[in-house]
Amino acid sequence: MPKSKLGIIGSGRLGTAIARQSSKAGYEVRIANSRGPESLGLMLSVLLPGVIAGTVGGVIEQSDIIVLAIPLNQYKTLKPELFAAKVVIDAMNYWPPTEGAIKEFMNEEVTSSEYIQHYLKGAHVVKTLNHIAYNELEEHNLPAGDPKRRAMVLAGDDKEAKTVVSELIDAIGFDPVDLGELKNGKKFQPDTSLFNARYVANDL
Repeated sequence: MPKSKLGIIGSGRLGTAIARQSSKAGYEVRIANSRGPESLGLMLSVLLPGVIAGTVGGVIEQSDIIVLAIPLNQYKTLKPELFAAKVVIDAMNYWPPTEGAIKEFMNEEVTSSEYIQHYLKGAHVVKTLNHIAYNELEEHNLPAGDPKRRAMVLAGDDKEAKTVVSELIDAIGFDPVDLGELKNGKKFQPDTSLFNARYVANDL
């Protein structure tokens, strides 16, 4: 069975690391940023051979899984209607020291991913890829069955979407650990005990 097509919105360090690891794992990967595909030519030729550059709209349309790897304060630049029925990985974090205070995310009763799910109404949002440093995505991946394989947690309200995302996590070299509903994403946001923590699945 062919792997899902992966689209990444955001070409910073995290987006680039996810693109490289996913491409190595056999996924068809597309990447986009706000500056357009022309700005990605050199980076793709040197750092991401095999990854396809596109417009934001084109990458979303041609992908089954969309990774949001942009600063959280830019989420309203996304057009919700493009995400209908898509599996969306929210790899963003609310981090006021770097992005400033964002009013809607200051409510600690509602997680940032729940706001993203509300904004992208037709999408199936899964929170993950946000709690491991971008460089460690490439340095700490290990084959399935290795006793030292690091765990990566995820949370979401759609069971099928989580299955698809768990397959991606496994393919890029980590053990997926499902923490349940999307609201449980608060357990691995910044300033929590799971954020950038190094656990194997059994410890979690």
